[in-house]
Amino acid sequence: LSLYSSPARETKYVENPQTQLEEGVSHLRHVLEPYTACLSEFIDSSKVKVNSSLCSDFFSEGFELLQNPPAGFYPRLGVIGFAGIVGLFLARGSKIKKLVYPTGLMGIGASMYYPQQVVSIAKVAGTQLYDWSLQGYIAVESLWKDN
Repeated sequence: LSLYSSPARETKYVENPQTQLEEGVSHLRHVLEPYTACLSEFIDSSKVKVNSSLCSDFFSEGFELLQNPPAGFYPRLGVIGFAGIVGLFLARGSKIKKLVYPTGLMGIGASMYYPQQVVSIAKVAGTQLYDWSLQGYIAVESLWKDN
């Protein structure tokens, strides 16, 4: 039994009026609704094309690798990622350092665990870098001769 009696309270729900910002956003959503519907149809139709492309094979292989990793994969990935974080910590100052240090340290970490793959990537990157430098040299030389 209750010792104290309290009067019954009548509660009434009062909805807050919409502000101008809320009304503007609501109006904008109603205006853009046909465009978003068209865009969602486009996205749905493009998903089929993307799923059948070569890119999906690359991502499915990566997903399978993460689902069933080889022995010691996650510790290696941790070391390589930590090397990138250390590179960001050491690269205080210029933006070039912030690009070069993490990439370089991650490359060094990856080369410890995956030397054959790094050598093949370095060969391809080296030939491309040589081609780009040669193109740049030719462009500068042609500008120099013109002047």
